[in-house]
Amino acid sequence: MTTAESFPLGMRGIQANPNRELAISFYGERWLRLPVQTHILTDQDDLLEAIGRYAMPLAQKGDVLFLSEKAVAVTQGRAIPEDQLKIGLTARILWRFVSKVPYGIGLRRPSSMQCAVDECGALRIWAAAIIGGTTRLLGRRGDFYRLAGPQAAMIDAASTSPLQPHCVIMGPKDPDKVASRIQGEFGIATAIVDVNDVGGSWVVGASADVDRKLMEACLRDNPLGQGTECTPMGLLRREG
Repeated sequence: MTTAESFPLGMRGIQANPNRELAISFYGERWLRLPVQTHILTDQDDLLEAIGRYAMPLAQKGDVLFLSEKAVAVTQGRAIPEDQLKIGLTARILWRFVSKVPYGIGLRRPSSMQCAVDECGALRIWAAAIIGGTTRLLGRRGDFYRLAGPQAAMIDAASTSPLQPHCVIMGPKDPDKVASRIQGEFGIATAIVDVNDVGGSWVVGASADVDRKLMEACLRDNPLGQGTECTPMGLLRREG
């Protein structure tokens, strides 16, 4: 078992989040997922400044920096207070047809559906709903999000995040470009990830030197946590 005592002196403040493990095995090797604690990030924070302050003093050569897509989106001003959204007819109709899922509310709320309409356009959302509903009757699932696009799939309803409980959180804008900018600034491979507690792990953006399959496998148990841990970023490191 990996413990804080096994780290170099400068790393001994890092420990696993509650009910999480620091290490995981994949590709026949052991990988450390080192959560990095920050203050609660808002749209007033500069993401690069936060990375430089919190993550880079802990980083070593060969590490991959990974960031929660929510944290990136929040610093881009994409956490929208629910009471500021004007709910249109499309959202009022379509949210009722969104299936309940075990990993969150998603678009099954008028406010989050409205954000999908604002982000993707009403025509695209209607087309996705009609075609997705039809193919679902035929036993095929997931066509709504395939047609609506990844930005619709990344929207988190208000009350989903305990750190921004009154906001709908959109997906990050241009996540590949953000990851590449971070890599260019700090010289560290970077991935922006969407993970949850039911095995969902998705690299939504990455710099060119990231092994996306490896990253998704190593984060499948969500080492950053899903609550108030305040660890929106972490470092992936080969053990040994």
